[in-house]
Amino acid sequence: MTPPPSRRRVRLPRAASAVALALPRAVTRLRRDPPGERLALCVLMLVAVAGVAGSTLVGPQVIPPGVQVLPLLGGGLLLSRQPMRLLILVVTACLLYDVAALGMWTVRPGALAVVTVTAVVAYEFARSREETGLTGAAGDTVLVGLRDRLQHQGQLPRLPDGWCAEAVLRPAGGGPFAGDFVVSSLTDGGRRLELTLVDVSGKGVEAGTRALLLSGALGGLLGSLRPQEYLPAANRYLDRQEWEEGFATAVHLVLDLVDGSFSVESAGHPPVAHFDAGKGRWRLLSCEGMALGLVPEVAYVAEHGQLNRGDALLLYTDGLVEVPGRELSVGIDKLLGEAERLVPRGFAGGATQLVERVAGNSTDDRGLVLIWRPG
Repeated sequence: MTPPPSRRRVRLPRAASAVALALPRAVTRLRRDPPGERLALCVLMLVAVAGVAGSTLVGPQVIPPGVQVLPLLGGGLLLSRQPMRLLILVVTACLLYDVAALGMWTVRPGALAVVTVTAVVAYEFARSREETGLTGAAGDTVLVGLRDRLQHQGQLPRLPDGWCAEAVLRPAGGGPFAGDFVVSSLTDGGRRLELTLVDVSGKGVEAGTRALLLSGALGGLLGSLRPQEYLPAANRYLDRQEWEEGFATAVHLVLDLVDGSFSVESAGHPPVAHFDAGKGRWRLLSCEGMALGLVPEVAYVAEHGQLNRGDALLLYTDGLVEVPGRELSVGIDKLLGEAERLVPRGFAGGATQLVERVAGNSTDDRGLVLIWRPG
């Protein structure tokens, strides 16, 4: 005679005994983990146990055993490998208890399969984050710090009276990371502005990490070398990195803030545009050069000019003017057409307007620097 359900003894399978033996060893190793991660693990284990209690008390129809996917998903986001293993052991013990207490005819095999697949995916995600040093909340902090660092480096120094400048950097698809960046510095006692706009190959976090490394190196070179030595030194540095996508385009500007004279060198970058207020039109500077990182030694030729009152300079990356299947000159003409519309009202706020009007929905990184001398 079968005893009534209230008096039925629950017999755990042998697998549960193995799990129970593994738990103490995992807990001992867990003591070496950070306190924040231990707290997250404790919370997730409580969620797993609460799922078992709910299934037992109110029935599997209300709280099914498949609810164990919730702590597993949380573990994949917050835990490293060792705590994740312990969480999987706890979830496994909870599922075995459900099977023993409710019976195989109550716990659907499909639910067990979903939990198993979720455990494998969550563990692999935790493993990959730990191998890249981006485990748990600390990984999010690193990524946010990287984004903030790139944004901070895009800020231009405060210029003396009679000079204005704006810089806009927009990642591809509205993401947080971009391969375009700006480094700038006031040198020679504040008399001279040195600025470099760079476009690193690639997109997303991978391009962002390369941009951060390169921006630190190029920022350190500003003011440390003679202007004509700057791009050759940057090229040698990038060539030594031996990145898989190991190239970048750049434009280097040196502007005298006293007399308005300037020089521009280009390393595979789209041509700089100069607005001549005396003639009332934009013209493209013809300086050209090889992109950074393609060959060990390259010489660059600078083009010189004069920025008078009412004049402006426009530096930009190819993501602003390049569209697949269309000539680059068409995109440049569109950019200059929009820049022409800024002239009657003034250039203030023009950098953002140009990016929005020319390539507001571009799938490429976009960078633009606008420098002008009010009349």
